[in-house]
Amino acid sequence: MDPVLVERRGQVQIVTINRPEARNAVDLAVALGIATALDELDASPELRAAVLTGAGGTFSAGMDLKAFLRGELPVAGDRGFAGLTRRAARKPLLAAVEGPALGGGLEMVLSCDLVVASAAASFGLPEVRRSLVAGAGALIRLPRRIPYHLAMELALTGEPLGAERAAALGLVNRVAEPGRALEAALELAALVARGGPLACEASKRLVAGAPYWSEADAWRHQDELAAAVAGSEDAREGARAFAEKRAPAWRGR
Repeated sequence: MDPVLVERRGQVQIVTINRPEARNAVDLAVALGIATALDELDASPELRAAVLTGAGGTFSAGMDLKAFLRGELPVAGDRGFAGLTRRAARKPLLAAVEGPALGGGLEMVLSCDLVVASAAASFGLPEVRRSLVAGAGALIRLPRRIPYHLAMELALTGEPLGAERAAALGLVNRVAEPGRALEAALELAALVARGGPLACEASKRLVAGAPYWSEADAWRHQDELAAAVAGSEDAREGARAFAEKRAPAWRGR
């Protein structure tokens, strides 16, 4: 059984962690499979976005501790844990979360750009209960996305958040009925895919980088990226399509 399944739904790639018997825990094979899928996403001119999800009603229970005890590290080169937590994709990446996203599972979610969760989903960092540290980005990203004391509560207690609470804190974009997270994520991905691919990639870089840059650097990056997109064929196509009242035909250049 393949540990990661990859398919295309129009302009959207679907990447499914396929270890339901292990609650989609991440071992090296999963990390390499996700990294390969994201390489394909970045390289393909036809793909505009990807959705990451888990099989069998669970997103991911995080790192496979049995593999960890065997000395295996689920890291894929410079992409990091699970093939995405240090370097994900240039293109928009969505998480479709059914059931638990715990430990490294939450860190994978935090590496995505948009998050759709089932009402039955949950998010947590149980590492401290196993005398481990969440070392794939959650302790860095959470304090920048939710209030300090709530981030600290997640880090120190290991208690999970439900989907509605996560949405209220801004960690989840949309809450779907149980069993519909992937469908709802694909609907959101289709909206993303309508935009110009160069503009989407540049906008993603700016939104992701802005919290880390000084104001001067943020303006410099914005001016450089915006100018490059404005000079593209797609920018001219967007203007023509608007004037001609038709859908644009993006070429990614």
